[in-house]
Amino acid sequence: MKLISVNCGLPREVECHGHRVTTSIYKEPVEGRVALRKLNLDGDRQSDLKVHGGEHKAVYCYPAQHYAYWKEELPERDLPLGIFGENFTIEDGPDEASAYIGDRFSVGTAEVVVTQPRLPCYKLGIRFGADEMVKWFLASGKTGFYVAVAREGEVGAGDAIALLGREQESISVSEITRLYIAKEHGDEDRRMMEKARELSNLPDSWKQWLWERANRRKV
Repeated sequence: MKLISVNCGLPREVECHGHRVTTSIYKEPVEGRVALRKLNLDGDRQSDLKVHGGEHKAVYCYPAQHYAYWKEELPERDLPLGIFGENFTIEDGPDEASAYIGDRFSVGTAEVVVTQPRLPCYKLGIRFGADEMVKWFLASGKTGFYVAVAREGEVGAGDAIALLGREQESISVSEITRLYIAKEHGDEDRRMMEKARELSNLPDSWKQWLWERANRRKV
């Protein structure tokens, strides 16, 4: 497993349907070593802290193998590294099905922990110039995942990534996403939701949502 690109970006104003909005989705690869801190990388900032950033979303990771899929889906589009808004582009590493909540990885001199799926917002549509991109991205299942910083350090393109440990009885990122987008949930889904709520590295906001969905009853 290897980190092939570290991508950073600062907030900028762009036009969206006649309105000015601030976004940090425009990430570009950076050279050399970069300090990874509890809330983000040096040279990277989140714009809307109500839905982005924070210790559970310090770094957004995206598997490099997904780029081949998107090149087929969007043949007319240039896809430079970082275009999906990711901070880490990862080669030969975990995808959504093989990354589990609580997985702990070393990268450079830092350590990170998988916390949650990425749920795209309308700003991904801004980046691609297509509102439909948000729906396509979520439906593809190729959405990447967020990590928290367990130990600050320095990272850079070419760094090896190594799995250090996994939370017992954990659940994959893809399964959490599936539970989120499902319109209906059966008994097995509800059992999975209860299990997810026991995961120490899943943010409380997700646990609250899972509790509400697991206890929802049809009217």
